[in-house]
Amino acid sequence: MFGVIHFEVFLLTGILLNLIPGADTMYIVGRSISQGRTAGIYSVLGIISGSLVHTLFVAFGLSLILVKSVLLFNVIKVIGVVYLLYLGIRMILDKSNLAFQQAAGTTVNKRKIYIQGLLTSLTNPKVSLFFIAFMPQFIDPNVTSPVPFLILGLTFTITGLLWCLFIAYFSSYVTKTLRGNQKVGQVLNKVTGVIFIGMGIKLLQTKAPS
Repeated sequence: MFGVIHFEVFLLTGILLNLIPGADTMYIVGRSISQGRTAGIYSVLGIISGSLVHTLFVAFGLSLILVKSVLLFNVIKVIGVVYLLYLGIRMILDKSNLAFQQAAGTTVNKRKIYIQGLLTSLTNPKVSLFFIAFMPQFIDPNVTSPVPFLILGLTFTITGLLWCLFIAYFSSYVTKTLRGNQKVGQVLNKVTGVIFIGMGIKLLQTKAPS
């Protein structure tokens, strides 16, 4: 089908891979528990948009530049690490309770949260490397068109979207009562900050492909 082979196996494998907690999952959980469902949903949309961009990069060969250039890989990685550390430290030091403010009538900055999710995904070179290593196993080697990459990338992204939305809804629901308490909400903000810092440290440990 358009150069894709063993699509059923890819679909099942992709679903299982999406169920494994990763950096994206932790980011969405962090936003959802500290700022609520709306923040979680817009974080999901940002992450998924980044995944679509990675899919396009892989489909049209742009990510091969990332694989071959150690310098570019490290530059993007460092940008991602600094950004995650910035978000984490900012949330730890922030004495306000965003969730509590929302309950009082202040709306979530949806655009800002979306862009932060998008940047978190785009500055994670591991996503493109994963696509490059994983997708070719399900593409006919005689096909040179970018279509198979697009089909597999969209399939993986859609299944990831459904799972991430569930995570956002569930995380925000189980912590809704806690966020209503200002002191507890501040603690949740700090926990989220620690999660972001942990994500940055983990990304820093990623090595460029040899």
